[in-house]
Amino acid sequence: MVHLGDLFEFKNGRSFSKNEWQESGIKIIRIQNLNDFRAGYNYFQGDYDSAIEVNNGDLLFSWSGTVGSSFGPHIWERDTGLLNQHIFKISFKTDMLLKYAYYSLLFITEEVERSVVGAVGLVHITKKALNEFKIPAPPVSEQKRIVAILDEVFANIEQARTNTEQNLKSARELFESYLQQVFSQRGEGWIETSLGCIAEFKNGLNFSQSSKGEKLKVVGVKDFKSNFMVPFEQLETVQIDGDLSEAYELKENDIIIVRSNGNKRLIGRCLLMGKVDNKTSYSGFTIRIRLSNKNISPKFLAYYLKSSSTHELLINSGGGANISNLNQKILNSLPIAFPHFDQQIQLVDAIEKVEQESQELEKVYANKLILIEELKKSILLKAFTGELTK
Repeated sequence: MVHLGDLFEFKNGRSFSKNEWQESGIKIIRIQNLNDFRAGYNYFQGDYDSAIEVNNGDLLFSWSGTVGSSFGPHIWERDTGLLNQHIFKISFKTDMLLKYAYYSLLFITEEVERSVVGAVGLVHITKKALNEFKIPAPPVSEQKRIVAILDEVFANIEQARTNTEQNLKSARELFESYLQQVFSQRGEGWIETSLGCIAEFKNGLNFSQSSKGEKLKVVGVKDFKSNFMVPFEQLETVQIDGDLSEAYELKENDIIIVRSNGNKRLIGRCLLMGKVDNKTSYSGFTIRIRLSNKNISPKFLAYYLKSSSTHELLINSGGGANISNLNQKILNSLPIAFPHFDQQIQLVDAIEKVEQESQELEKVYANKLILIEELKKSILLKAFTGELTK
């Protein structure tokens, strides 16, 4: 086992200030560019040290990044660029194959992640600390043997991952497609109206860190995600100004909808409130929808609002230059269609059944992805402990 510092030279990137960014020139390689081909680039047009120039086939190590993602080794396989800070460019002090170096650094990445401290999900390591880790340094002939086996095995693993990710995506789309079908292929007897004719609205509660009044749970934008019901146990407890007005108290079967967000795709997401055991309110970035028509099932309406066509209507109606916003006027005019109440209940039962089936499929494929990642780690362990055979 040999220290990394005896095998490699780690050259850190350069800190490029925002006023140096250009729209053309040579690419600046940032952490997000390492594992996301879709990530955009900033460019540089000035003079630079050739030591930070990165060319196709160079070995890099992100020393500050996300656990299990950007942190660790990467082989650059794109056009020439300049190395940004938080990434090392690696040069070799001894005779070692590029792919062997990459696989060996990938092997110890998890150990490195466990040894360093960072924010939740983020880690960083200094060059001095990284130099102290050790990897095997066998003859080049043995390196070639190990690389040949890992290349073949990892290609098969990557194909399995791609297939599983596609199956997971299909499982999620199964329910979304069914939901859209329910509300687009309407039978006879459906009534068409607007949301404002069957419900009333109220914007959420505003508060700040300086508020000194009553403490209570509040539904915030971060609570929506892919949830259908309000995740009461996960709600944050906040302190508001004074005592909560009854007008801001959530009741069972209320629907809360995101009205404002920097990400346009996130506005219009909604949650249904279940049984309320403790006083609960909702933040100023949301709007409460409360049914005034007893002939509408709250679950039916919530699913209707979650259907792709309705969500797209809400997204496209959201105004704002940088932050997208919905308002009560938009919600008031939103087209709504519904059948007789008994049929609504039947449709909700069918929707819930398909949703449960799709969620079970998602769990199967999500677990398979975990197993694939564990298999990858197991293969690396065997490769660098002398147990890997053809």
